[in-house]
Amino acid sequence: MNVAGFIFLLSLHLGVFQIGYGRNASTRPAVVNIGAMFNFDSIIGRVAKIAIDEALKDVNSNSSILKGTKLSVTLQDTNCNGFLGMVEALRYMATDVVAIIGPQCSVVAPIISHVASELRFPLLSFAATDPTLSSLQFPFFVRTAQSDLYQMTAVADIIDHYGWKEVIAIFIDDDWGRNGVSALNDKLAERRCKISYKVGIQPDSSVTQGAIMDILVKVALMQSRIVVLHLNQIVGFKVFSVANHLGMMGNGYVWIATDWLSLVLDSESPLPSETMDKIQGVLTLRQHTPDSDRKRAFFARWNRITGGSPQLNAYGLYAYDTVWLLANSLDAFFNQGGVLSFSNDSRISSMAGSALHLEAMSIFDDGVLLLKNILLSDFVGLTGPLKFNSDRSLILPAYDIINVIGTGIRQIGYWSNYSGLSTVSPETLYTRPQNRSSANQKLYSVIWPGETLSKPRGWVFPNNGKLLRIGVPNRVSYKEFVSQIRGTDMFKGFCIDVFTAAVNLLPYAVPYKFISFGDGRKNPSYTELVNKITAGEFDAVVGDIAIVTNRTRIVDFTQPYVSSGLVIVARLEKERSGAWAFLQPFSRRMWIVTGSFFLIVGIVVWILEHRINDEFRGPPKQQVITILWREYYEHSWLSSVASMALCGFNNQLQLHCKSDVNPDSGAFIFSN
Repeated sequence: MNVAGFIFLLSLHLGVFQIGYGRNASTRPAVVNIGAMFNFDSIIGRVAKIAIDEALKDVNSNSSILKGTKLSVTLQDTNCNGFLGMVEALRYMATDVVAIIGPQCSVVAPIISHVASELRFPLLSFAATDPTLSSLQFPFFVRTAQSDLYQMTAVADIIDHYGWKEVIAIFIDDDWGRNGVSALNDKLAERRCKISYKVGIQPDSSVTQGAIMDILVKVALMQSRIVVLHLNQIVGFKVFSVANHLGMMGNGYVWIATDWLSLVLDSESPLPSETMDKIQGVLTLRQHTPDSDRKRAFFARWNRITGGSPQLNAYGLYAYDTVWLLANSLDAFFNQGGVLSFSNDSRISSMAGSALHLEAMSIFDDGVLLLKNILLSDFVGLTGPLKFNSDRSLILPAYDIINVIGTGIRQIGYWSNYSGLSTVSPETLYTRPQNRSSANQKLYSVIWPGETLSKPRGWVFPNNGKLLRIGVPNRVSYKEFVSQIRGTDMFKGFCIDVFTAAVNLLPYAVPYKFISFGDGRKNPSYTELVNKITAGEFDAVVGDIAIVTNRTRIVDFTQPYVSSGLVIVARLEKERSGAWAFLQPFSRRMWIVTGSFFLIVGIVVWILEHRINDEFRGPPKQQVITILWREYYEHSWLSSVASMALCGFNNQLQLHCKSDVNPDSGAFIFSN
């Protein structure tokens, strides 16, 4: 190759290199526009605004990420309104934003998600926890916090841990509230529990205490005393205030609030003493964020910036990490050759010239690539690992379980999707083999409403429930088993005691009333009493009812608790023992009679055998001995006497008598 050819190839190579370098540089613009939508005047919004600003400062000052490109965030206040949220999202589309941080409220998210899916820009919400916001329906919606599906699983595990079977749910009557309670109902059903009563409250803050009082009065009439509150902080504290006024914050009640309560306690602590007095003993949950040096340092930095008002909460940490998640994803996006280019939607272009100016909206051409990088993110933030599973949910969901006590709170344990309930932090359990056995489900002791350490039963007999009709025989004899108390409609007796003891052991309420059967002058027919169940007059029958074949064909019996039929009454006496103890069972007269029969039988045998049997001949002494010897071996009467004597002695001279106890004694019976 000559020198001219070499110079030409070198020039061509340098030219191509410069062209390639210029194209790569052009894919990293100086500024990337991002939108953010939340409610500025809410607890979450006030904290999120500061957290996003601090995250932007950290990202833009870090030369190792985005490599010269700066993030610019435009904030919009949607006030958790679906219409305003849609309008603001459309305005963002006219400014060529590549992603939106938000929305904060779950009711706004579905509306904006439809727009995001059509125009291909990701939504990264750090506070929309509605479990129905699925990746299948909304492919460009990414939740950077935990879903309420896991929170409701934690609530269901708590209820199951304490052995309660029925709960009452009070919720905000919007998509977020209804979907959250629906998820709770599904998780309770998996544990053979259920929501016995649920009621929604209008979502705006104008709900009156009178309306809340009407709801809580109905709740007080129910048998369940386990109340789950899935509300916002404004309505939630109104409910606690009315419940305290009605005496529903005392012994026997259990109140479980979702993370809205812990959010207030973390952000506005200390609350006024009169407010804390109304929520004593309440359990609440908080999204778990593992402790770390970075987290402690950020808390210290936060206090320097804000002076402690507002205080940092879990959603503020998720908002901070969301900015870093988007920055890392954009960096990977640019490294893969992604370009921030936008094109018009042909469907919208046909509407050009209208007053709405919809043609200004455009599709983010590489939005799918940016979404892919977001879902492939894997780094550790202030809230722990930020990595998504196949369902586009953050891995390792966990919650802190908190008990409100005195002027503050006490953490009684953790819940994680990995190990369930535990007093050990989830990070420690992640290093061990998974074990969700019931023996490993533990929580520290709880101070329940009414300042008691005893676990509430969880139910009472309802005032408005249907009473079971329990038929009771009005007997004349054997009143020890069952009898009616004179002048009242109450009953007493052994059968009644067994029935009430069994009812008191049940983990749920069984309201009932006793109904007398019979006139009290003669014993009623038990067969007719049993037939009253099949006829629908009684729901069950309690009494000394014998379990017989004909009755088992039409009703179900419990296990028998009284033995029926003949019994033996034995008198126990201490007797002397000795070598001649076997003689004691027989009296002197019986021995004389037995000996007389022995001699008579022997004489008869001698008369019959004397003439034909040589053994019965000879001297008189020999003949007597032969008679006795022959009588013993041929008839064995002496062995029979001895056996009876020993048997009687072994039974300690028991005196046997027959007693005819009431044959109708057995169990409770219920209709098939």
